[in-house]
Amino acid sequence: MAQRFGGKYSPDAPETGGDTAARAAPPPRPRAHGAARVNLLFIAPIPLLFTAFGQDAIGMAMDLAAAAVLVLGAFTLSEGLKAEAAFDARKVARKPALPRKIIAAALAGLGVFLAAAAPAAAGFVQPLIYGAIAMALHLAAFGLDPLADKNLAGVDSFQQDRVARVIGEAEAQLDRMGAAISKAGDRKLERRVEAFQATARHMCRTVEEDPRDLTAARKYLVVYLKGAAEATVKFADLYARKRDAEARDSYVALLDDLERNFTAKTDRLMVDDRSALDVEIEVLRDRLQREGVNMN
Repeated sequence: MAQRFGGKYSPDAPETGGDTAARAAPPPRPRAHGAARVNLLFIAPIPLLFTAFGQDAIGMAMDLAAAAVLVLGAFTLSEGLKAEAAFDARKVARKPALPRKIIAAALAGLGVFLAAAAPAAAGFVQPLIYGAIAMALHLAAFGLDPLADKNLAGVDSFQQDRVARVIGEAEAQLDRMGAAISKAGDRKLERRVEAFQATARHMCRTVEEDPRDLTAARKYLVVYLKGAAEATVKFADLYARKRDAEARDSYVALLDDLERNFTAKTDRLMVDDRSALDVEIEVLRDRLQREGVNMN
């Protein structure tokens, strides 16, 4: 298998200086299952663009409408798979607000119905059957959306709702950072932002595992990430217009400082969790000993 070249002078080489000299590559984002098959769905409506112009006005309009509906369905499915991948990657998550995969299946059925009904002599019974079959096959191939919230056992729903809301906001700001820095046209900066995103997401996962950490981490996940996203948007806009080396160094220094703070805070959260567990174990040991149970 071919291996991608990487080294000191490669575009993906880590930033030098400070704590970033030997930074490991961040873990990849969760990948949507079936993404390759979705690309085929974007290609499927193309024949309708050719057959549309060989019919009368009504047939042409129905073929063009069918192609548009099928493309919209493929796009909706793509977004639904992304939402499902993000849902699966988190331990506490709300179900998607819109069942995009189900909507995509309905759009696929509608598109096939319109395409089959385009010939004047087609009638409506057979196109309805074709549309129903297309919708059923779509659901069988890609499945349903998550239809229930994902919660942790032993944690009340109010606390889990708070965690899901804050983590959702944090993920939105991290995605905003990624989208903004991609406009700067600097691959090293993109990798640097990805590394910070991985550090911030580690804190998110830590809070999800123990929602009691939310109060301590809320400032980082809400205030600091929003500020980081705002700074990234402004920097990317400036750097895309003017390659200001001083502004670039200041932005990298900001990321270094943020990452150090996020890492230190996450480590403290984990130490606090371990300390709380040790206390609970000692209390349980004392109680069992008072009850005459020998732990040795």
